[in-house]
Amino acid sequence: MTRDAPTRGRFTGGSLRTLPASSFVTVKFQHSCYSVSMPTNLHRFYGAGYSHFITTSCYQRRPLLATPRSRDLFLEVMERIRRRHQFVVVGYVIMPEHVHLLFTEPERGTPSLVLAALKQTFAHRLLRELRARTGAQTDSLWSRPVAAGHVWQRRFYDFVVFTEKKCVEKLRYMHRNPVQRGLVRQPEEWLWSSFRHYAYGEAGPVVVNEIRRAELHIRKIS
Repeated sequence: MTRDAPTRGRFTGGSLRTLPASSFVTVKFQHSCYSVSMPTNLHRFYGAGYSHFITTSCYQRRPLLATPRSRDLFLEVMERIRRRHQFVVVGYVIMPEHVHLLFTEPERGTPSLVLAALKQTFAHRLLRELRARTGAQTDSLWSRPVAAGHVWQRRFYDFVVFTEKKCVEKLRYMHRNPVQRGLVRQPEEWLWSSFRHYAYGEAGPVVVNEIRRAELHIRKIS
């Protein structure tokens, strides 16, 4: 079942209640808006156990995620990749032509490998559904890059999040993206983000802030 995006409007919301105590981050959403600058030199810092704020864009910034079905499909694929690579999704927002993700380093692989698996799997699924819906040939301008195998930009932006304060900042930035773009009046109206998990404790298509318990293995000495 697909979800229709709400009508455009102006953001008028105030503070919302904090997330449950079992989550990693406690957030009070305010009117403040944060911006993120894109660096020219992208260095990867892996293995230190930090979270990563990832931004990746569709090919040539085309709106390949403009439909509710394509955004639903992306979240479906992301949940599958989350389980396979065993990482914690802290937050996300799916926009018409790009996505923002905030997640921990995976237990299997690296953030780069996780993102590659996510992008490749989604691209294959999207192309399969497009062909099934329109046939092998289509005159749709936006779908030509998809038919040629071009769904994503090759590079992506990876910001290493060292502190809880920076984590909260990135969450606020992500959740206000649809409001800043005029897609909705308030963050909770955009169904393709993690906002409603933090505001209302609602479960979504992607598990957010799953608590991972470390197991202590004790070798028995005879």
